[in-house]
Amino acid sequence: MFDPLQYLPILIFLFIAVGLSALFVFLPMGVSRLTGAHSPNAEKNSEYECGFPAFEDPRAPFDVRFYMVAILFIIFDLEAAFLFPWAVSLDLTGWPGWITMMVFLFELIVGFAYAWKVGALEWE
Repeated sequence: MFDPLQYLPILIFLFIAVGLSALFVFLPMGVSRLTGAHSPNAEKNSEYECGFPAFEDPRAPFDVRFYMVAILFIIFDLEAAFLFPWAVSLDLTGWPGWITMMVFLFELIVGFAYAWKVGALEWE
């Protein structure tokens, strides 16, 4: 038979989780408003990650070089993420694992050389 009291611990956990989440979100915002730390200015609202102003016409042309550098960063970050487990399990994979990783690294080196050659890494 269905007994709703079985779900009481889950509901208590959910209420506590939602309450703590709201506290961690809204308490710092309220404290910054009360202490005067909330003072937006042109420097704070300027672009620092995307490379172009965030509050302009969305159909305006933009520079693609930032995204090329970001994609290259992600590629080499994933390379590092693949190298660690490969190095740990090399004794299990043996020569086939080593050859596969060398092919993977060769492809990455060729891609990096191509990006360097076409000037994707140069910032004017």
